[in-house]
Amino acid sequence: MRVKNLLFWIAAFLAFSLDQLTKYWVMQTFKLGQTQALLPEIFHLTYITNTGAAFSLLVGKVEWLRWLSLGVSLALIALAWFGVLHFWDQLGYGFILGGAIGNGIDRFVLGYVVDFLDFRLINFPVFNLADVFINIGIICLLIATFQKIPTSHRRSR
Repeated sequence: MRVKNLLFWIAAFLAFSLDQLTKYWVMQTFKLGQTQALLPEIFHLTYITNTGAAFSLLVGKVEWLRWLSLGVSLALIALAWFGVLHFWDQLGYGFILGGAIGNGIDRFVLGYVVDFLDFRLINFPVFNLADVFINIGIICLLIATFQKIPTSHRRSR
């Protein structure tokens, strides 16, 4: 049996699995608020929770964000199930789905998202692998947009 848009499903599974495994590891290894410098003052692992969206936007809006992530996930699944996606579209939408499901499950099960990647060099908000995969997915979709060659309607003379 041939699976439609196989790369989409592989990307989604990879993103979701890596996100959930790393969050589980952080919750088992660190106490809430604990930080470990990997590159002092540049990159740390810091265990925090986030009841909002990316960059702690919409803090306390977990209920709304739960349903948004579920809706996005269902829409992406339908797109891959019924549509025909090209290489970069499959990667992009797959990574976005994996990240959306990863953070969505956190919101439904825990009531917050586990964040731990802490780039201090540029004072960036703490984030997780789901966020990374969502951003990689967006980059893939931008590549897909630029890969599409517009058709020209030239007249023969």
